[in-house]
Amino acid sequence: CSLFYALDDNVEKYQSDKKRRSPKMCGSNYPLSIAFIVVNEFCERFSYYGMKAVLTLYFIHYLHWNKNLSTAVYHAFSGLCYFTPIIGAIIADSWLGKFKTIIYLSIVYVIGHVIKSVGAIPDVGDSTVHISLSMLGLILIAFGTGGIKPCVAAFGGDQFEEEHVKERRKFFSIFYMSINAGSVLSTIITPILRGDVQCFGGDCYALAFGVPAALMVIATVVFIAGSGLYNKGPPEGNVLLNVCKLNNRTMKITWKSIRYKRLIQEIKMVLRVLVLYIPLPMFWALFDQQGSRWTLQATRMNMDFGGSFVIKPDQMQMLNALLILVFIPIFDMGVYPLIGLCRIKLTPLRKMAAGMILAALAFCAATVVEVNVIKTVVETPPAKQCLLQVLNLANGDVSVHIPGHNIFPDPIKSYDEPSGYTNLPLDDAHQILTVDITHNGANHQCHLNFTQHNVYSLILDNRITCKLVKDSYTKSEAGEAFVRFINTRTDSMNISVGSKQFHVPGNYGTSLSLGVERGNVECISLDTLMIYKTDLGLFDFGAYYTVILRGDPNSLTHNKMVDVQPNNIHIAWQIPQYVLITAGEVMFSITGLEFSYSQAPASMKSVLQAGWLLTVAFGNVIVLIVAEGAGMEQWTEFLLFAALLVAVSIIFSIMSYFYTYADPDQLNKLFNEEANEGNMDDLKKEKDRMHMKDLPKGTKM
Repeated sequence: CSLFYALDDNVEKYQSDKKRRSPKMCGSNYPLSIAFIVVNEFCERFSYYGMKAVLTLYFIHYLHWNKNLSTAVYHAFSGLCYFTPIIGAIIADSWLGKFKTIIYLSIVYVIGHVIKSVGAIPDVGDSTVHISLSMLGLILIAFGTGGIKPCVAAFGGDQFEEEHVKERRKFFSIFYMSINAGSVLSTIITPILRGDVQCFGGDCYALAFGVPAALMVIATVVFIAGSGLYNKGPPEGNVLLNVCKLNNRTMKITWKSIRYKRLIQEIKMVLRVLVLYIPLPMFWALFDQQGSRWTLQATRMNMDFGGSFVIKPDQMQMLNALLILVFIPIFDMGVYPLIGLCRIKLTPLRKMAAGMILAALAFCAATVVEVNVIKTVVETPPAKQCLLQVLNLANGDVSVHIPGHNIFPDPIKSYDEPSGYTNLPLDDAHQILTVDITHNGANHQCHLNFTQHNVYSLILDNRITCKLVKDSYTKSEAGEAFVRFINTRTDSMNISVGSKQFHVPGNYGTSLSLGVERGNVECISLDTLMIYKTDLGLFDFGAYYTVILRGDPNSLTHNKMVDVQPNNIHIAWQIPQYVLITAGEVMFSITGLEFSYSQAPASMKSVLQAGWLLTVAFGNVIVLIVAEGAGMEQWTEFLLFAALLVAVSIIFSIMSYFYTYADPDQLNKLFNEEANEGNMDDLKKEKDRMHMKDLPKGTKM
């Protein structure tokens, strides 16, 4: 029984503490303390989203992981960030209280950022050290950001007096706007720090992670600075943990007590909401792919907005945060009132269901974009197949015939740009094929070894010497163009293109294929006799080029051929999917945040907030399962996610129809009244007992 008395004592102290009025802002009903909380949240979200914006490209370019592993680790980290809130909630409710929990876990958060930044310094150890430090830093960041998540929002709500419901509701919108203000700035700034600032001979990931670390230090200092203004209730007791401690004997003793009735009612309230949360992870499975699959989609698009304004693929995420800042007032002051004028009752759960549908439509838009994006992508050939193109560098047309394969039916003109790679079937994983070549009436034969899954260029010179070259064809995740040189001259050449150096042997020698920044390119060529400067024209996003160097000792000319087409779908076509998913977020996430707080009893607000955040964690687990296990093409994967969310939204709508909204404050008031009546009865009985004790023996009543 003492368990319940202790719980009630804590609640009474908490309520007494809340009755102490904190200073208000400019004569309004908004406590001054929330200013520190909002600034803290802005800096913390800048820290988190700034680091996360460059994380996928960091895995690919710095740690040299492939797309699938990078996506898997990205979503594993995101999932951990939303599994840990339950730990933070338990610590806050049962041990330290929200205020101390936020401070202590913020320190863990800062340490994680520092370790992550050190791991991004190339001079610190080898790749194993970099991976170890990166993973340790991400784990500490996950525990830090996840641990404070359920506490900060609930702590902000605790600053309001019970009668200021309208102001508290507006606070949650302001709080969410601060999240997205930090996000929009960080997703603009950190990609610039990564790509435009060069350090240690490459992209400066150490700086891109270091600035978010500094912002997290500021967030912690600002939160501590407001300490004297906060309403800091003591730990309120965690009802779920208390229930676990109950035994049958305690339950029998307290069955009729008001305290136990309150406990049972609060548990029922929480469980009803948690059951309603079951379908919600599917929304987050779609939403969180902005930083992984959508970013990777952006790397295969044209990012040039004209002039000198070229956006980076990891900056596109800022559109979500920017649109949030625009959409929140539009929905609050425009969309929702207009719907109300149409006499449509838009309850919180209906808003959330509508948000799901909008997110599904966003992925339908992403599917359309992806179908067009992959048209310029050279896919890896399947088993027992390879790809082949012919570069005719001979003087005159050539005819190429491979017995059993009629893949080049027409003559190939001299220095004619290939129309693309042609599929070449093989009988086995490796096969030697005879290639018949006709040039100026003469027949020639080559015996070439082909391997499945590979992409080749067959280079033919004036002597009809066959040179089979294995080509690179995977588009750059950084939007770079790739170029290689073929030198038809006798002398070898050294070529500079920007900061890249190419060595090209003479007599139809081929250089390595290296990535260069997108733009109009000039090259400086040096042979044993002369220096040449040649304008190579535009090297566009994601393209692969072959530049053939020709000329006599006194001059240099070139032919530029496109092996892999540039990214011809503009990144602006991603805007519709960002608009739809952001509108869905406004209706789903902001509503869900306030719904979680409003439906939670006083002793369970942090836990229910953590339960809400836990749906995000399971959403990332869904991405891991589908992305790693399904093995689909990207556009079909997008379509699958959209279909799953539509199905889930229907289930959620049915569950919402049978849900009855609760008022925890009214419930608390009711039980307090019952407790007061019970106390009055106990007092009357005690007085009667004392009165009986004072009467002379034998007196009859």
